[in-house]
Amino acid sequence: MAGSLGGRVLYVATALPNDDPDLRRRVRVHQERRPAAWGTVEAGDLTRVPEEAEHWDAVLLDSLTLWVSAQLYVVGEDETLAGLGRFLEEISAHGTPFVLVSDEVGLGVVPESAEGRTFRDVLGAANQRAAAAAEEVHLCVAGIGVRIK
Repeated sequence: MAGSLGGRVLYVATALPNDDPDLRRRVRVHQERRPAAWGTVEAGDLTRVPEEAEHWDAVLLDSLTLWVSAQLYVVGEDETLAGLGRFLEEISAHGTPFVLVSDEVGLGVVPESAEGRTFRDVLGAANQRAAAAAEEVHLCVAGIGVRIK
């Protein structure tokens, strides 16, 4: 990624700190894997990301899935999607390339709980909106990326 988008990448980490030891371990592994030249912003709130992006060659937001999960239970469905819409609108006019990573959760079994189904539906809507705003969309299956837009 650093070679194709430029050497100075801003990594936007959307996982919110919590008491989950497995999540803390995963975050630490991600931090150790990132190139030293990359910057990091931990952002539950995406409003400051476009301004931060002005100082970088590219922005990698990892991940929309974790951001939606955190926002959904704090501000609700409507405001989560509205906040994403504002973010997408702001970055669409930005000169810095943005790469958004998200999971596709609608390909599997329908979640048993109402909460799980709501998350799946809201993330699906978020992914559709991000894809509509994107110049390119890639689906990664079994480690193989396929351009679908």
